[in-house]
Amino acid sequence: MSEAAVKAPGVPDAGRWKALVFIALAQLMVVLDATIVNIALPSAQQDLGISDGNRQWVVTAYALAFGGLLLFGGRVADLWGRRRAFLAGLAGFAAASALGGAATNEMMMFGARALQGVFGALLAPAALSLLAVMFTDAKERAKAFGIYGAIAGGGGAVGLILGGFLTEYLDWRWTFYVNIPFAIVAAIGAYLVVHEPRGGRNRSPLDIPGVVLSTLGLVALVYGFTRAESEGWGDPVTVGMFVGAAVLLLAFVAVESRVKAPLLPLRVITQRSRAGIYLSLGLAVIGMFGLFLFLTYYLQVVKGYTPVRTGFAFLPMVAGMITGSTQIGARLMTRVAPRLLMGPGFLVAALAMLLLTRMEIDSSYTSVLLPAMLLLGLGMGTAFMPAMSLATQGVEPRDAGVASAMVNTSQQVGGAIGTALLNTIAASATTSYVADRIGGAGSEPQRQLVRLEGMVHGYTSAIWFAVGILVTAALIALTLVDAGRPGRGAVAGSGGPAGAAEGEPAVPVVAH
Repeated sequence: MSEAAVKAPGVPDAGRWKALVFIALAQLMVVLDATIVNIALPSAQQDLGISDGNRQWVVTAYALAFGGLLLFGGRVADLWGRRRAFLAGLAGFAAASALGGAATNEMMMFGARALQGVFGALLAPAALSLLAVMFTDAKERAKAFGIYGAIAGGGGAVGLILGGFLTEYLDWRWTFYVNIPFAIVAAIGAYLVVHEPRGGRNRSPLDIPGVVLSTLGLVALVYGFTRAESEGWGDPVTVGMFVGAAVLLLAFVAVESRVKAPLLPLRVITQRSRAGIYLSLGLAVIGMFGLFLFLTYYLQVVKGYTPVRTGFAFLPMVAGMITGSTQIGARLMTRVAPRLLMGPGFLVAALAMLLLTRMEIDSSYTSVLLPAMLLLGLGMGTAFMPAMSLATQGVEPRDAGVASAMVNTSQQVGGAIGTALLNTIAASATTSYVADRIGGAGSEPQRQLVRLEGMVHGYTSAIWFAVGILVTAALIALTLVDAGRPGRGAVAGSGGPAGAAEGEPAVPVVAH
């Protein structure tokens, strides 16, 4: 790496705010890709002749590669250097996107999506860990993570808007091609202005058993939840995946506690505050992913919105997230303990979900959906911002990549669980509702009305579970996240920067 790309530890980088722009742009590309392709899926399926049984693999191939390789990607970033891993991730993601846009059959599409997941798993932890090591002042760190948190939370809704526009007015292939200019701009900017402190690499030998066990375990877990959505929780393969995931991940923990240079040092996840953040963040994402799915179908199928109009309907939530992250979370982060932002933030999001349990076929967007979306955005934005920052606060520079990867892993696994669990609850409630009432509907219009009512009943039933999940996330944040306000000393209970071994340098930050 060139000298221009490496700075002495403890010296603030003059170009860090410019670097944030390009890091945030790369993160936006990865996050919006999770939803932008969903909008284009029906058109792509028809063009490429993908069967109904196989269409899920357009989503699943990405999820399996991304979720399974995140820890490995974070460790590679620690080994290579975050800047180098960031640039490699951008180049690979752009190439995979070009392959997806040029796909001529289903196997080419599935392969492209898997490759996107592979390079996304390298890019996402590299981006977050770059922020962790570049922004060392407490107030600056709060602002930087406020912006990053808003993008991480709102990128999915932006993907719905962009996907709608590209699919309606251009072609589904542009939902892939659009990543290329994003990646080129981010790569050029990163090459010129992104620097990282000297001495932050982890040059220990790669923990091959840890890589194999964690990758197979996470793939089995994500695939188990993905399969449960389509095949049911009692399906033998689904059950086998869950059992296999448990065995592999337990073996992974056992190996990591014994090897000299572990893939995931257990000190990263056993620190109380950080463990609380990973757990509460994963739970919150369960509710959020389910909501994206239900509201997208509600607006398009029940209310008859176009894809573009559906995307714009989510804009208040994006505005709420940006406000919550940059105006509430970032401003209060240096004044109050993080748990007093995370806990109330998740409770506000739970209140938003509670409003959505009132949804009916003819519910007004202005009186029901709009206030709920604003509250959800404000709550999640306020909670995500300190969570993103504190998850990487105080870790050793050599562990920044895997600590960042754990943030993404908790979100990815949470998303897989949320989609499968809440969709199953909704489908079961819908089936029961329709079965009880369809016999009394005489005409076809009446039967269609019963089906729509059943669909909305299923959504609201699942949203009640999301309310409980978010309340649980709030309680975990309030009880486990015991870090104090920045500037008041070390992380509570750590005796210093979390996870720093005696005599080893920690990230030069003002600890919580």
